[in-house]
Amino acid sequence: MLIVQKYGGTSVGSIERIRAVASRVKKTADKGHSVVVVVSAMAGETDKLINLANQVAQNPDEREMDMLLSSGERVSAALMAMALRSLGVKAMSFTGRQVGILTDTAHTKARIEKVSAERVKKALSEGVVPVVAGFQGITETSDVTTLGRGGSDLTAVAIAAAIKADICEIYTDVDGVYTTDPNVVPEARKLDKISYDEMLELASLGAKVLQSRSVEFAKKYEVPVVVRSSFSDNPGTFVVKEDEEMEKVVVSGVAYDKNQVKITIIGVPDRPGIAARLFNSIAEANIVVDMIVQNISSDGKSADISFTVPKTDGKKAMKLAEGIARDLGAKGVDLRDDISKVSIIGVGMKSHSGVAAKMFETLAEHNINIMMISTSEIKVSCVIDVKYTELAVRVLHDVFGLGGQSRSRRTKSSKQGKKK
Repeated sequence: MLIVQKYGGTSVGSIERIRAVASRVKKTADKGHSVVVVVSAMAGETDKLINLANQVAQNPDEREMDMLLSSGERVSAALMAMALRSLGVKAMSFTGRQVGILTDTAHTKARIEKVSAERVKKALSEGVVPVVAGFQGITETSDVTTLGRGGSDLTAVAIAAAIKADICEIYTDVDGVYTTDPNVVPEARKLDKISYDEMLELASLGAKVLQSRSVEFAKKYEVPVVVRSSFSDNPGTFVVKEDEEMEKVVVSGVAYDKNQVKITIIGVPDRPGIAARLFNSIAEANIVVDMIVQNISSDGKSADISFTVPKTDGKKAMKLAEGIARDLGAKGVDLRDDISKVSIIGVGMKSHSGVAAKMFETLAEHNINIMMISTSEIKVSCVIDVKYTELAVRVLHDVFGLGGQSRSRRTKSSKQGKKK
């Protein structure tokens, strides 16, 4: 088999852990498999580098940030190759540039445009284990870029797609994908498998197991992915195409995200083109907007527009919103950072009714006020006060019957009716 194995920061967080991972890679190679290894920076290294940058400059240049942050993965890759060589395994480390990961120019959150992986293929043909520095790529003008938090997942999936790997194994500090965060709900269960769409929703809604863009890439190129722990030999969770069995499960998981802010522009003139102007400016700044709500005043002449963005983009989005508000003669701009988003996810929602109502009713029973609502075919998300996050996750996990001992999705069928 041709296998891509990605190891996260905790998996390579110390020399001892790097040696342990090298032993795992050697065992895989000794079974006759061809292996490509993708590594993240050692745990805490990226935060350390960000802290150094913030000490030097109040608003560090994004191009220079990419140059700085890409160094963490290079260190891990070189050390991993050395560890493998010490075990008698032929290995060679590569940067994102060396394996041909070409991206756009959106520094700190670049998108992959093409992966040649020629040097990876050449190394494999020579019996060498390529060890690739994750999280990074290069533009057409040879500037270093990074792929956003969790970007090593994307590197692994992209390389797996480029070399047509049989499977992409994502090794982390948990042994799979759970119905929710086990730190919040100890009764959370590990799923044997989950669809690409459900995993994409979970990842984009706050679950930190996989980067959402890596799931998008896996779905697009049909890369089989399995999430496993580097600290055990337990079977992981397979991320695969949706099947009929999955649709029997109404809600598969509960996710939460505390890294959001809500910005409201108050008293915006109610006329065509206002929303387009606002959100075009935000899009041009490469800021991803999640939820949007517009409330028209009783006189019909003005409106309040609220939207949520990641906390990391809060200041930038607020500055843009304030500039547009001044130009439009709006009454003001408000920012709330004491919010969180709680979501339920499941492909079964497409064919079952009453799911959203049950969620709203449950939150109301526990006096949790809903500020914003967003839905899709397979998810319902609510913005709430951050102090109620853990309570909301626990009660929703309970009311949709996600706890228990069974580790298979098969036992979680529902008797509810049709259509959400």
